[in-house]
This record gives sequence, structure tokens and C-alpha cells, in this order.
Amino acid sequence: MTMAAAIESRKAGTPAWSQSSRIAAIDIFTDIDSSETVWRSLESHHHISTPYQRLDFLRPWQTLVGIREGLSPLIVVAYDRDRAPLLLLPLVIKQSRGLRSAHFMGGKHATFNMALWNRDFATVASRADLNVLFASLRERAGVDVLAFEQQPLKWRELENPFALLPHQASPNDCPMMTFAPGASDAARISNSLRRRLKGKERKLKALPGYRYQVAADDAGIERLLDAFFRIKPQRMAEQKLPNVFADPGVEDFIRGTCMAPRADGGRVIEIHALECDGDVIALFAGVADGYRFSMMFNTYTLSASSRYSPGLILIRDIVDHYAERGYRALDLGIGSDDYKKLFCKANESIFDCFIPLSPRGTVVAAVMSAANRAKRLVKRSPRLSYLAQRLRYALH
Repeated sequence: MTMAAAIESRKAGTPAWSQSSRIAAIDIFTDIDSSETVWRSLESHHHISTPYQRLDFLRPWQTLVGIREGLSPLIVVAYDRDRAPLLLLPLVIKQSRGLRSAHFMGGKHATFNMALWNRDFATVASRADLNVLFASLRERAGVDVLAFEQQPLKWRELENPFALLPHQASPNDCPMMTFAPGASDAARISNSLRRRLKGKERKLKALPGYRYQVAADDAGIERLLDAFFRIKPQRMAEQKLPNVFADPGVEDFIRGTCMAPRADGGRVIEIHALECDGDVIALFAGVADGYRFSMMFNTYTLSASSRYSPGLILIRDIVDHYAERGYRALDLGIGSDDYKKLFCKANESIFDCFIPLSPRGTVVAAVMSAANRAKRLVKRSPRLSYLAQRLRYALH
């Protein structure tokens, strides 16, 4: 849809909004480029969203991955009476057997899902405002159900307005840590764990050219990603896990976003690594926004150096790197792996919403909700989790 077409759609389709809502108009875009101007405006400091909702993250994902999965963009922008944008919903439509479900853009590669909010509006947004938003989707986009998964309850200490909707806990929480300004090294990571890691690192420091680095130039990024895409499939095969990085378009998406510069410096996806001459010992990559670093993917060497816990050593370096730069929080991605608990002593609550917008959507929303509750039950039962793992191995 062109910008002119989007504006014409707004004029033709915008109803008389309830006076109880702060939303006065809504645009619906079906191609990303037409929404770029307003999207960029909602990435400023006076707005709130996670780094996974950056245009420079989601546009390449949709272009390289989403389109191959048969997903079509649905960008929803709400405005106040002065035409100031209040929020942007970066969605995709999935069609299956005649049912249209709306999901956050980014798929498996966005750890957190959220709208981009005007900060002032987010602090006062009400159910009436959200009802207006969803009524427009029902009438103009023909959506049967909204499947909004993996949403943080808060971001940068601001409540997520979608928590006002009926919601449930996601199958997994997210281990995270926070940094107090000026806190000591021991306040972030205990002295006992630091001593253990220092002892292991002595073995690695004997390797020629051993170093920790944040990839800064294109050649270094390319070298590290070459190692990642060589090692990661072997690591996933060892665990009998499907290789999501082999899905069509995913490697190009990862490579492109790791190379893409951010306006505030750094890259859209930042890569941290432990290396020595001839080997990438450990690699972690994630997104950063000046306040929080969020881990996306990682791997570690196939060599004998893996016995010295290089992944844990690298996490220590990453924690110190961001704390020293004034960051306030860090997460290691959704999931309850034991290594995450060594660093992250708190669990961030993540929630899902399944909102029906049609009679068929009511049934589907109930099924989606029940399925996610079952997943959460399995994740929290050691016996059920073990049985699920055995089944996965058998199917693999």
C-alpha cells in the first residue's frame, strides 16, 4: 500500500471515535516502507519499545524471513486529535484455513514483543483506548484473533499497557539482572564466581592471541558469523534440537542486522566474542538500547577449550562491559537454563494475550490459550519436561 493509499484508507475507514478514548484516528499500512516516517518518529527517546521493535531489525526480518513464511505486514498506527502518533503495532497476518491471526513481527528471533508507545500516552492508556484500536482491526483488517505472545510486563520501568488486557503467563520467564549505578564488581557477580571463572580463564589465556572483543568492523563481524554458522548447527544437532538458523532467509537476516549500523552507534545486533588465533572460543550476540542488553543467540567452540567454560567467562565480560557503560539491566534470553541462574538472580515475568475479534477467533483464542498453559505446565514439571525431551529426541 502506498502512503497515498494509506491516507485514503484512513479517511474512508475511520469511524467517529468514542470521546472516552484518546485515540482520534488510525492508519493501517500493509507495507513497511509506507510506515517508515512515523515508525522512525516513535523510536526517539520520548517513546518506549524494546530494541526488537526497531525498524532496522524488523524490516529485514519481514523481507527475508516473514515473506517466505507467508506472513504479510500489518502496521497499525494510532494518533491523537492533533495527529501526533500515540503507538505503532508492528504486526504480521498469518492465514490458515481461512482464519486470519495477527502476531507481532519478528517471529522466533524477537525475544520480546511490544508496541512502540508514546511514553506519555503509555502512562495513561486505558482499556477504552485499546478497545478502539482493536475495533479498527476487526472492522478494517478482518482479523479473527490477536495472538500477542512474549510481552514484558514492564520495559524501562514503564508498565506495558497491554497488561490491561486479559492475559496469562508465558510458558517461560526471562532470567535478568539489574545494575545499580556505581555498584561494585562483586554486586554484579559474586567474588566466588569471579574467582572460579578467573581460574578457568588462566587456561585460555595460555592460547596465542587470546582476547575478548566486541566486533566493530565488517571484516570482524563476518569472520565471527562464519564461525557461528559453522559451529551452531553441530551444537544443536548434539542436543537434538531443530536448527532454526537453517530456515530460509534466516542467515541473511542475521548477517544483515549484525552489519547494519545504529543511529546512536554500534550495530543493530552486537556480537561479543572470546577468540584466540585460529579459533572463536565463544560468541554471544544481542540487542542493546543504552539501558539494557538482551541476548539473542550464542555458541562456543568445538575444540578442547570448551572444557574451561568459555561461555560463562564471556558472560562475565559482557556484564562488566555494559555495566561500565551505564547500562541498568541485562537478560540472557527466555528460558531457565542453569547457566543463566549463575548470573541472573531475578526472573522477569512475560505474558501472552489471545484476543478474539470474531466468533471463529473466540474458539481459536481459547485453543491457543490452553496450549500455552500446557506448555508452561510442562516447563515447570521436571517429570513432564523430561518426557517432552525424550519425545523430542525420538522425533528428531
